[in-house]
Amino acid sequence: MKYQIKKKVYFAFSDDLLHEGHKKILKYASKYGDVTVGLLSDAAILSYKSLPHLSYEKRERLIKNLSTVKRIIKQDTLDYTENLKKIKPDYVVHGDDWKHGIQKNIRKKVIKCLKKFNGKLIETKYVKNISETYVKEKKLEIGNTPENRRPKLKRLINAKNIVRILESHSPLSGLIAESTHLYNKNKFQEFDGMWSSSLTDSTLRGKPDNQSVDYSSRFIGLNEILDVTTKPLIFDGDNGGRIEHLPFMIKTLDRLGVSAIILEDKIGLKKNSLFKKQEGVKQDTIKNFCKKIKAAKKAATSDEFMVVARIESFILGKNLKDAMNRAISYSKAGADAIMIHSKENNPKEIFSFANKFKLSKYYKPMVSVPSTYSSTYEKQLADNGFKIVIYANHLLRASHPAMTNVAKDILKNERAFESEKKLSSIKNIIKLI
Repeated sequence: MKYQIKKKVYFAFSDDLLHEGHKKILKYASKYGDVTVGLLSDAAILSYKSLPHLSYEKRERLIKNLSTVKRIIKQDTLDYTENLKKIKPDYVVHGDDWKHGIQKNIRKKVIKCLKKFNGKLIETKYVKNISETYVKEKKLEIGNTPENRRPKLKRLINAKNIVRILESHSPLSGLIAESTHLYNKNKFQEFDGMWSSSLTDSTLRGKPDNQSVDYSSRFIGLNEILDVTTKPLIFDGDNGGRIEHLPFMIKTLDRLGVSAIILEDKIGLKKNSLFKKQEGVKQDTIKNFCKKIKAAKKAATSDEFMVVARIESFILGKNLKDAMNRAISYSKAGADAIMIHSKENNPKEIFSFANKFKLSKYYKPMVSVPSTYSSTYEKQLADNGFKIVIYANHLLRASHPAMTNVAKDILKNERAFESEKKLSSIKNIIKLI
């Protein structure tokens, strides 16, 4: 009896939740031959949707032992072409949901590539009867566990040119950061994570930004945000307080699933760095701040938790040489990233630092907070070596004039009707939650 060679089937997979719809498509694909799954990398997935909750390795384990899967290979781009040229499959199987939207052009490329070796595209009907509520709940369940959330920041740094972080001062603002996205010029754009700001946490409670709100109070609000979101969170730790107390804060943040803490190298009573007058504000010695970095790194129980050193040299009128000396020392002490702060209305100061530091053998990923130089584009930051941009207080600042104007309208009109056109509908609020 003549041995019949099995046909080759290619199926791309990017999800971190294996539901019945996926299983049905894989079973259908296996009828045509041996199924090779092209498992998309983080970078490939980020080109058209959010970072999956599970790492590539965890997603690989998810489908590795399925009887319908013959082998798994990595797909490094959304474009299938490179893998298809290597494998030359007889069939590519995909749901018919990619005929429209951002993957429409990818579909055209697949068809063109398959023609070169007489391959065929088989499209299955989009699987219905999969509850959207069920999928949403399961993804939240997977995504907000500390062990899955915490590593996301490092994964994003490795997969993206620049990581976009938005201030979130409440669970509602966290949901906005979590869900807001758009397609701009056929490009998927979203916020990659959240910033827990000491300024906005204080302002929200009607207190000054001088550490009047203790860490325990901030942790309560932080936990509420983490409970309803899945994206990574960076915590504004100010100067970290006393070095003897710092390890307890780090352990708490690490246990909650926070991805990073930013510690600033100022000492004494806090004064917001964007105030023009910084009289009486002192910068810590390099030696003492390095001890803080080491204490924070030692206290972290997971390798994924990042300690970011925030340099205040430019804020306090010091020069580039001082900032560089500190960056190199902090890097040597174990800082995972460096934030260089500036209150100038242009990025020249931070770019001069960045272009020098990125050439150093002690280079670490750099963080920018463009509150005063807001006309600077993200591409400019990325081109100068920055890996993270933090929009540090914008949602709270947006809410203040909106609430004030509505309050005035109600007083003026002695009813709420005129204000309705300025408000989100109850339906939209419920839909967000």
